Amino acid sequence: MDTESALSALNALSQSTRLEIFRLLVRHEPDGLPAGDVARHLDVPQNTISAHLATLTRAGLLTSQRHSRLIVYRACLPSLRGLMLFLVRDCCAGSPELCAPLIANLSSSCPSPESCP
Repeated sequence: MDTESALSALNALSQSTRLEIFRLLVRHEPDGLPAGDVARHLDVPQNTISAHLATLTRAGLLTSQRHSRLIVYRACLPSLRGLMLFLVRDCCAGSPELCAPLIANLSSSCPSPESCP
């Protein structure tokens, strides 16, 4: 992940409703949720949810797929992994062994970056 992508993702997550949406969708992986269900879970109006979902999607944090009349949103776990690795890449002031367990876990336990656009 590059700096611009990281800034876009962090900016999208810096608003409380969008952060709640993202966390909800992470909990509902791998199936995702339709937009209406996201609105109901968080008790937020549908039009407000749509704007937040669009922001998160533009930031590369969500994917969507149409199923008949529903649009199902999913958290893009490879983007989350990329963001986390970007944040800890140069950590620990020359003592990388302090962060090695975290980085190894992030590097090995998530889907490949190619699975999200």
